[in-house]
Amino acid sequence: MSDTITNARGVARVLRAMDTSDGAGVSLKRSIGSPQLDMLDPFLMLDSLSTDKADDYIAGFPEHPHRGFETVTYMVEGAMRHQDSMGNEGVLRSGGAQWMTAGSGIVHSETPEQENGLMQGFQLWINLPAKDKMIDPRYQNLEPDELPEISPAAGAQLRLLAGSMYGEAGPINGISTDPVFVDVKLDAGCEISVPMPEGHSAVVYVFIGDAVVADKDVPTHHLAILKDGNGVTLKGGANGGRMLVIAARPIHEEVVRYGPFVMSSKQELMQAFDDYQNGNFVRKAAS
Repeated sequence: MSDTITNARGVARVLRAMDTSDGAGVSLKRSIGSPQLDMLDPFLMLDSLSTDKADDYIAGFPEHPHRGFETVTYMVEGAMRHQDSMGNEGVLRSGGAQWMTAGSGIVHSETPEQENGLMQGFQLWINLPAKDKMIDPRYQNLEPDELPEISPAAGAQLRLLAGSMYGEAGPINGISTDPVFVDVKLDAGCEISVPMPEGHSAVVYVFIGDAVVADKDVPTHHLAILKDGNGVTLKGGANGGRMLVIAARPIHEEVVRYGPFVMSSKQELMQAFDDYQNGNFVRKAAS
């Protein structure tokens, strides 16, 4: 994909993330999956965790199931231990990420590995097409040094999880929605362009400082929903800004969801609950 922006995206809407809690009482800010934005095909949820108060995160996310979608966890600061029913276990540290395709079903937990200090990170839920909802689970773990770091201009630092830009490609692969996921840090007044495929749903979430997205000022903990185009122009605000830029191909299919299950019909949803309650939920990935 070319880095040249020939059809720049504008901003359709700017939303303030809503305060909520999940897991065993972890304090979060939710920008997708809230009453103001139920979903943005294929994105089902975007949560931001940003606190230095241990009571806000220490309880973590005890064991829980997923079926029919993918979860992306990106840790900016802090450490979180992951365990799941496929036998995967590890610690997600500052700058690391995991892309988990739950598919037919996975049960996992996420527990803080620290008792004090800043915990800052994200979880994104991405829908799977109907044909992929019952595929074997897949887990891609990325250590911090596996993410390409790009500096397209003085005062700009990019960390690329998925997608291609400036001659680099993110390490995440084999995802049906062809995602772009990049962490962008800009000094005050620094301006860059981030390319993305036309037709993709796309958002920018500012989590430190503020930014100008296209022609709109976007403060901290606000989400900019982008119009269509093949890229977006970003500029650091008065004190600089840090933001996630996320895009993916819409699926355009029926979504029937409840809690940790995201299926294509009410019958499939009921089957997911039945499988979970009767111990038939998890199946090991094919060897």
